[in-house]
Amino acid sequence: MSDQHFTHLDPSGNARMVDVTPKDPTARRAVAKGRVHMRPETTNLVAQRAVAKGDVLAVARIAGIQAAKRTSDLLPLCHPVMVGAVLINFAFGDDYIEVEAQVDTFDRTGVEMEALTACGIATLTIYDMCKSADKTMVIGDITLWEKTGGKSGPFRRPPAAEPTDL
Repeated sequence: MSDQHFTHLDPSGNARMVDVTPKDPTARRAVAKGRVHMRPETTNLVAQRAVAKGDVLAVARIAGIQAAKRTSDLLPLCHPVMVGAVLINFAFGDDYIEVEAQVDTFDRTGVEMEALTACGIATLTIYDMCKSADKTMVIGDITLWEKTGGKSGPFRRPPAAEPTDL
Protein backbone atom coordinates (compact mmCIF):
# COMPACT_ATOMS: atom_id res chain seq x y z
CA MET A 1 0.00 0.00 0.00
CA SER A 2 1.32 3.47 -0.86
CA ASP A 3 1.71 6.39 1.55
CA GLN A 4 -0.99 8.28 -0.37
CA HIS A 5 -4.45 8.43 1.13
CA PHE A 6 -7.79 9.78 0.10
CA THR A 7 -8.45 13.02 1.95
CA HIS A 8 -12.20 12.81 1.33
CA LEU A 9 -12.53 9.68 3.49
CA ASP A 10 -12.63 9.67 7.26
CA PRO A 11 -10.79 6.97 9.26
CA SER A 12 -13.87 4.70 8.96
CA GLY A 13 -13.96 5.08 5.18
CA ASN A 14 -16.97 7.42 5.08
CA ALA A 15 -17.10 10.34 2.68
CA ARG A 16 -16.35 13.72 4.22
CA MET A 17 -15.65 17.24 3.17
CA VAL A 18 -12.04 18.13 4.01
CA ASP A 19 -11.71 20.85 6.65
CA VAL A 20 -9.84 23.74 5.03
CA THR A 21 -10.61 26.18 7.86
CA PRO A 22 -7.09 26.17 9.35
CA LYS A 23 -5.39 26.72 5.98
CA ASP A 24 -4.10 30.14 5.00
CA PRO A 25 -5.47 31.55 1.76
CA THR A 26 -2.87 31.62 -1.02
CA ALA A 27 -2.83 32.44 -4.71
CA ARG A 28 -3.79 29.34 -6.67
CA ARG A 29 -4.16 28.51 -10.34
CA ALA A 30 -5.13 25.43 -12.31
CA VAL A 31 -5.06 24.76 -16.05
CA ALA A 32 -6.97 21.95 -17.74
CA LYS A 33 -7.16 20.97 -21.40
CA GLY A 34 -9.49 18.80 -23.42
CA ARG A 35 -10.38 18.11 -27.04
CA VAL A 36 -13.40 17.63 -29.21
CA HIS A 37 -12.40 15.40 -32.09
CA MET A 38 -14.48 15.94 -35.23
CA ARG A 39 -14.46 15.77 -38.99
CA PRO A 40 -12.26 18.43 -40.65
CA GLU A 41 -15.39 19.86 -42.29
CA THR A 42 -16.87 20.51 -38.87
CA THR A 43 -13.69 22.16 -37.61
CA ASN A 44 -13.85 24.45 -40.64
CA LEU A 45 -17.50 25.32 -39.99
CA VAL A 46 -16.63 26.35 -36.42
CA ALA A 47 -13.58 28.34 -37.55
CA GLN A 48 -15.66 30.15 -40.19
CA ARG A 49 -18.46 30.81 -37.65
CA ALA A 50 -20.80 29.04 -40.05
CA VAL A 51 -22.53 26.65 -37.63
CA ALA A 52 -26.31 27.12 -37.82
CA LYS A 53 -26.72 27.52 -34.02
CA GLY A 54 -24.35 30.49 -33.89
CA ASP A 55 -20.85 31.34 -32.67
CA VAL A 56 -19.80 28.02 -31.16
CA LEU A 57 -16.69 29.27 -29.38
CA ALA A 58 -18.37 32.33 -27.87
CA VAL A 59 -21.09 30.14 -26.36
CA ALA A 60 -18.57 27.50 -25.21
CA ARG A 61 -16.44 30.20 -23.56
CA ILE A 62 -19.40 31.56 -21.56
CA ALA A 63 -20.50 28.01 -20.63
CA GLY A 64 -17.01 27.19 -19.37
CA ILE A 65 -16.82 30.35 -17.27
CA GLN A 66 -20.24 29.68 -15.77
CA ALA A 67 -19.29 26.05 -15.04
CA ALA A 68 -16.15 27.07 -13.15
CA LYS A 69 -18.25 29.31 -10.92
CA ARG A 70 -20.79 26.53 -10.23
CA THR A 71 -18.43 23.57 -9.68
CA SER A 72 -19.26 23.13 -5.99
CA ASP A 73 -22.95 22.82 -6.94
CA LEU A 74 -22.09 19.84 -9.15
CA LEU A 75 -19.45 17.98 -7.10
CA PRO A 76 -20.72 17.15 -3.62
CA LEU A 77 -17.40 17.31 -1.73
CA CYS A 78 -15.94 20.27 -3.61
CA HIS A 79 -15.59 23.50 -1.61
CA PRO A 80 -17.11 26.70 -2.91
CA VAL A 81 -14.19 28.97 -3.75
CA MET A 82 -14.01 32.60 -4.72
CA VAL A 83 -13.17 32.29 -8.40
CA GLY A 84 -11.05 35.30 -9.25
CA ALA A 85 -10.64 34.72 -12.97
CA VAL A 86 -11.50 32.19 -15.64
CA LEU A 87 -9.88 32.14 -19.06
CA ILE A 88 -11.14 29.81 -21.77
CA ASN A 89 -9.06 29.55 -24.95
CA PHE A 90 -9.35 27.41 -28.06
CA ALA A 91 -6.86 25.98 -30.54
CA PHE A 92 -7.70 24.29 -33.81
CA GLY A 93 -6.20 21.14 -35.25
CA ASP A 94 -7.27 19.67 -38.56
CA ASP A 95 -9.77 17.35 -36.90
CA TYR A 96 -10.21 18.70 -33.37
CA ILE A 97 -10.73 21.78 -31.27
CA GLU A 98 -8.67 21.98 -28.10
CA VAL A 99 -10.12 23.77 -25.07
CA GLU A 100 -7.87 25.22 -22.39
CA ALA A 101 -9.40 26.44 -19.14
CA GLN A 102 -7.42 28.44 -16.59
CA VAL A 103 -8.92 29.30 -13.21
CA ASP A 104 -7.34 31.60 -10.61
CA THR A 105 -8.25 32.24 -6.98
CA PHE A 106 -6.89 33.48 -3.69
CA ASP A 107 -8.39 30.97 -1.29
CA ARG A 108 -7.81 28.06 1.12
CA THR A 109 -8.17 25.29 -1.46
CA GLY A 110 -7.24 24.76 -5.08
CA VAL A 111 -9.22 25.19 -8.27
CA GLU A 112 -8.29 22.00 -10.14
CA MET A 113 -11.89 20.85 -10.20
CA GLU A 114 -13.07 24.25 -11.40
CA ALA A 115 -10.62 24.15 -14.32
CA LEU A 116 -11.57 20.56 -15.21
CA THR A 117 -15.28 21.35 -14.97
CA ALA A 118 -14.90 24.48 -17.10
CA CYS A 119 -13.02 22.46 -19.70
CA GLY A 120 -15.58 19.65 -19.66
CA ILE A 121 -18.59 21.93 -20.02
CA ALA A 122 -16.91 23.96 -22.78
CA THR A 123 -16.22 20.74 -24.73
CA LEU A 124 -19.80 19.56 -24.17
CA THR A 125 -21.07 22.91 -25.43
CA ILE A 126 -19.00 22.58 -28.60
CA TYR A 127 -20.50 19.11 -29.06
CA ASP A 128 -24.03 20.42 -28.48
CA MET A 129 -23.59 23.31 -30.90
CA CYS A 130 -22.15 21.06 -33.65
CA LYS A 131 -24.08 17.81 -33.24
CA SER A 132 -26.48 18.53 -36.10
CA ALA A 133 -23.51 18.84 -38.47
CA ASP A 134 -21.37 15.97 -37.13
CA LYS A 135 -22.60 12.98 -35.16
CA THR A 136 -19.10 11.38 -35.14
CA MET A 137 -17.57 13.82 -32.62
CA VAL A 138 -15.67 12.43 -29.63
CA ILE A 139 -14.85 14.36 -26.46
CA GLY A 140 -11.62 13.33 -24.80
CA ASP A 141 -8.28 14.06 -23.23
CA ILE A 142 -9.70 16.23 -20.42
CA THR A 143 -6.66 16.51 -18.21
CA LEU A 144 -5.13 18.69 -15.50
CA TRP A 145 -2.06 20.31 -17.06
CA GLU A 146 -0.80 22.40 -14.20
CA LYS A 147 -1.60 23.79 -10.80
CA THR A 148 0.12 26.22 -8.48
CA GLY A 149 -0.34 27.18 -4.85
CA GLY A 150 -1.20 25.17 -1.80
CA LYS A 151 0.61 22.73 0.47
CA SER A 152 1.34 20.16 -2.24
CA GLY A 153 3.18 22.75 -4.32
CA PRO A 154 3.25 23.21 -8.06
CA PHE A 155 2.40 20.50 -10.56
CA ARG A 156 3.09 20.55 -14.28
CA ARG A 157 2.23 17.60 -16.50
CA PRO A 158 5.45 16.28 -18.00
CA PRO A 159 5.57 16.24 -21.83
CA ALA A 160 5.90 12.43 -21.85
CA ALA A 161 2.57 12.20 -19.99
CA GLU A 162 0.57 14.07 -22.61
CA PRO A 163 -2.68 12.35 -23.53
CA THR A 164 -2.65 10.69 -26.92
CA ASP A 165 -5.01 11.47 -29.74
CA LEU A 166 -7.96 9.12 -29.99
